Amino acid sequence: MTHLGVGLDGLAQRSRAVTRSISAENFTGAKGEGGKADEGTGARAASLLGRGWKVSPSIEIAPGETATLADIQGPGRITHIWCTTAPHRAWRGTLLRMYWEGEEEPAVETPLGDFFCNGWNTFSQVSSLPVAANPNGGFNAYWPMPFADSARITLENLSAETVTLYYQIDYELSDERNEDTSWFHAVWRRSRPVPEGEVHTLLEGVRGAGHYVGTYLAWGVNSPGWWGEGEVKFYLDGDDAYPTICGTGTEDYFGGAWNFDVTGEGYTAFSTPYLGLNQILRPDGLYLSQQRFGMYRWHIPDPVRFAEDLRVTVQSLGIGPGHHNGLPHRYRPTSDDIASTALFYLDAPSAPGARPPAPGLLDIEVD
Repeated sequence: MTHLGVGLDGLAQRSRAVTRSISAENFTGAKGEGGKADEGTGARAASLLGRGWKVSPSIEIAPGETATLADIQGPGRITHIWCTTAPHRAWRGTLLRMYWEGEEEPAVETPLGDFFCNGWNTFSQVSSLPVAANPNGGFNAYWPMPFADSARITLENLSAETVTLYYQIDYELSDERNEDTSWFHAVWRRSRPVPEGEVHTLLEGVRGAGHYVGTYLAWGVNSPGWWGEGEVKFYLDGDDAYPTICGTGTEDYFGGAWNFDVTGEGYTAFSTPYLGLNQILRPDGLYLSQQRFGMYRWHIPDPVRFAEDLRVTVQSLGIGPGHHNGLPHRYRPTSDDIASTALFYLDAPSAPGARPPAPGLLDIEVD
């Protein structure tokens, strides 16, 4: 499996890799080229200080514009990404893409906020191993992203207003690539809503060998009652009607239990290294409609491995009002608004069949 960083055990080991970093203060990441700007978004604030004093801390991306954040020649590995935006509304209104090895198809294509487990344009703390979201909108990702020849990262502004982006992309250049190293992928899909009696498909059309490493769901509830009975299913290597891996419920998959409902407290958020219910937006009350949730699970110690193909789904399934917490009940299909980000490593730098149809990419606004 592709490891997550060097870890404490390997921290004392030397390497031939060299460290570089791209930001608005060094657009190319070249050695000795940081902080040289004499114009930029901070030029007025630094006018009395001069060159080298935070003259170019950010970029502005106009409506409809796509900014290239990084264009790196390898071999190498991206080790950390940090960014923040103004306004926060940009989190669902901008589209993050990553391309490996000069491929035309992106391996990563998600709204910016969803990639960092903040899919509702409202800040939520995340304290996990590969993703951290810190006050107030400081987004960090530590997923290792190796590449052999090149890496390109872009951000497209699909909103109607100019977005100010602060960012830093840290990476290593090294020829120490293992032949078994895989490429990082992230696919975003949205069902708005899930047709009643059907499932939300997180991932399909993946061909090749790899391992599934993470799920983020931004789940909007459209009816009263408990919403999270749906099973998460992994269809591996030719599975057809029935999957090899079938969970027992949505809250179970994300490491919780009994509706995430602590007696006397209601829905209770949590954020741990590998899983969490990091966001609860409750405009109407505990079991009423229009609530929105954000939750993640990282399959880091328990990757889901596949050799030929992979499909992942979750059911939109709940329990009616007054029929929860051990009382007699019946499951009922729901039509909730589910947006998913599925993360995996693959033995190819692109996976065209995994990309959702164009309408799914355009429907990223939040009411």
